[in-house]
Amino acid sequence: MAALPPALKTAFFACAAGATAFFALAFGQPVDPEYDVILRGGRVVDGTGNPAIHADVAIKGQKIAAIGRIQGKAKQEYDASGLVIAPGFIDVHTHAEDIDDQPLGENFLRMGVTTLMLGNCGSSAINVGEYFAQLEGITVSPNIATLIGHGTVRRRAMHGSFDRPPTEEELSQMKALVRQGMEQGAYGISTGLIYLPSVFAKTEEIVELAKVVSEYDGIYATHQRSESTGIFTSLEEIFRIAREGRLRAQISHLKLSGPSSWGKANEVIDAIERARAEGLDITQDQYAYTASSTGLSQLIPETAREGGHEKFLERIGVPETKAGIVEEMKKTLQKRQSPDYAYAVIAGYKTDPTYNGLNVVEAAAKMRGASTIEDQIETILEIEKGGGASAVFHGMNDADLEMFMKHPNTMFASDSGVRRFQKDVPHPRGYGNAARILAEYVREKKVLRLEDAIRRMTSLPAHTFRIEGRGELREGAWADVVVFAPDAISDPSTYKDPHHYSKGFKYVFVNGTLVVENDQHLGARPGMVLRHDVVPVATGG
Repeated sequence: MAALPPALKTAFFACAAGATAFFALAFGQPVDPEYDVILRGGRVVDGTGNPAIHADVAIKGQKIAAIGRIQGKAKQEYDASGLVIAPGFIDVHTHAEDIDDQPLGENFLRMGVTTLMLGNCGSSAINVGEYFAQLEGITVSPNIATLIGHGTVRRRAMHGSFDRPPTEEELSQMKALVRQGMEQGAYGISTGLIYLPSVFAKTEEIVELAKVVSEYDGIYATHQRSESTGIFTSLEEIFRIAREGRLRAQISHLKLSGPSSWGKANEVIDAIERARAEGLDITQDQYAYTASSTGLSQLIPETAREGGHEKFLERIGVPETKAGIVEEMKKTLQKRQSPDYAYAVIAGYKTDPTYNGLNVVEAAAKMRGASTIEDQIETILEIEKGGGASAVFHGMNDADLEMFMKHPNTMFASDSGVRRFQKDVPHPRGYGNAARILAEYVREKKVLRLEDAIRRMTSLPAHTFRIEGRGELREGAWADVVVFAPDAISDPSTYKDPHHYSKGFKYVFVNGTLVVENDQHLGARPGMVLRHDVVPVATGG
């Protein structure tokens, strides 16, 4: 018998399958459901920015199987009427390296985040392959991707002496470590140019490492050198690295920090748009809060902290040196146009947790019985002597935040680690960032359309970072799916009382597995390690 043409063959097998199902039903034999999950009658926001449609979404295995009016049956069906069905959110700026210790990643999953990008601000696992193998061994709830951290690489190659350019041999070792990270699946390189040891790195050093990343079509993500009065010079450095390194650049947690910088958001956006018009691929992310969070030590000059804790103790033990440090801190405060350090709130001080939640002015009154500027500085130095503390810094305004938010290339990222419930007084963004976008800036303030807000948390980050098969609801994509009640979404976490999970998330699926139901984490750990394509990009002749 001659072989059937492909079209007739497809029709033949479809008819055969239909006949089999008919006879199975006719003679009382059970028929296996066509799908594993169907979400019925939801408002589907597919992640592209297109208008929502009312449709069903079917999942089979780990993938999206169908979207539309689905006639087939599933092993498990859910009524999604009145709910929004969207792709799982992708958080491109996290500090969740301790996901291996807290594999549920509950604060992320419970605000709809299904994929985390680690390795930001220059800090990452030094051996990406080993770290990925470890995660695959223990299994985790969210999908995990990473960047390779410039600071981590620089620290390994330069052995504690950082206030200088690397030697040729050290730079060669740094390139080799970056190349290793890229070949093991990192999505790019990150810098934290206000942090040790990267604060001392010259632009030329970063360009050389960016060129390695470019060979693998990786991205350069940066906590830039200045987010205040020096931001325009800082932006020019980013543009130079993108231009000379021949790669895409992502500006991490874009902001204008300190009263002396407020009101310049339009100028910042204009600078970015000029760079894009020049031919550079520049994008940015932000969190939906007017406070940042990092170590309290950032209030102390980096030259005082270079070389490690022992060197710091030596320096402040010398009266003349300490006086110079104090004077520099006063000048920085004046330049910021802040009257005192009340904008800095202690989030986590292991040595004495009773200081957690106090701002530096309150901490000085508690520690020293007085709160003059001198007492505040002494308190900051004393806390650093005691091992340091994390802090929340209130330094932005709403107008600038919303201006950055309206730009179509701004993604929304938490800048958070995995939260330990009820530990310390951390920034609320780790519990509520994604929910806050949907509740505050979509539903209440109407700064964004729902479809655009979803795009910024799904397809835009997936496209920008080259995360394949995620960020959209379409047939064949990985089944990372979030189902939420738009009128019930809320972010109850606050600065003073942060330990509250987001609300309004009916279902969250990761790779087709239900992880969150009715705002409760079910304990499932179906997350995958996501490796960037490791095939080097042809660079031409």
